[in-house]
Amino acid sequence: MVIVTNPRSGGGKIARFGLIDRAESMGAQVWSTSAVQDAALLARRAVEKGAEVLGVAGGDGTVSAVAAVASATGRPLLVVPAGTRNHFARDLGLDIRNPVSSLGALTDGVLTRVDLGVVGPHVFVNNVSFGLYADALLDPGYREDKAGTFASLAPDYLKGAQWVEADVDTPRGAVRFPQVVLISNNPYHIATPRYLGRRFVLTSGLLGGIVLKRPTDTPPDLLRNLRSQLLRHQPGPGTPGDAAIAWTAASITLHGLGQQPLHAGIDGEPVTLPLPVTCEARPGGLRVLLPRDRPGIPREPVPGAPKSTA
Repeated sequence: MVIVTNPRSGGGKIARFGLIDRAESMGAQVWSTSAVQDAALLARRAVEKGAEVLGVAGGDGTVSAVAAVASATGRPLLVVPAGTRNHFARDLGLDIRNPVSSLGALTDGVLTRVDLGVVGPHVFVNNVSFGLYADALLDPGYREDKAGTFASLAPDYLKGAQWVEADVDTPRGAVRFPQVVLISNNPYHIATPRYLGRRFVLTSGLLGGIVLKRPTDTPPDLLRNLRSQLLRHQPGPGTPGDAAIAWTAASITLHGLGQQPLHAGIDGEPVTLPLPVTCEARPGGLRVLLPRDRPGIPREPVPGAPKSTA
């Protein structure tokens, strides 16, 4: 068992929670990323050395890199939420406030399968984004000043002066030059504000698509209207005039007439993707090793949320 760690994730959570000492005391080897050894390289090396289980402690980008290797080599993945937001770990039901608790899977683990998303040579455990967020990731100052970066880029998107240079297929037909496209590995919950953005099921075999349309007349206040649009319209084709469209599909494609690749964010990491871009669901594409007790799973019924099978 090798756990790949990113010591910079989450402002140093790995050191703060004593994760390395705890993991080693339970019999795991811990390998840390560096400037010359990224997470994917270490994961591949661990497989070459005979690791039967791959662990990962870090943020979503680190988790995604190790998940790709685990999926390709048929190894189970153990996730330790040591990043800032830990979306995938949260949706697995892990306790993101107590990363050490995930190590319980080493002694009392439950093995299950969850879906992966695939876009070109990349996999994603959370989402692929195009538009404002993808542009922000490319900004050199993003990691040090996320709020400032968004503030500098948002006005052009909100005024309709900036958009994604592509068309995206939706149940209502192609949307030309949308402002934002978000494609998630399983759809996000949008029925209740408290759990907005959660995924209670990671085994539907479907992607979730959300598109913010480029305004044609008076530019809408997209930040104000996004949540109300999505809460009013459950995933489906929407109605004419909506600023947002949300739906589910096994495959979602972006087309373009030009030869320029699209800027994208894959699980919070910047990439460029040649057009056309096709995102596909890979049902059951990843085996995960989870602690039997996962206190991050909501205990009360959530309106509109399918029953989790993870």
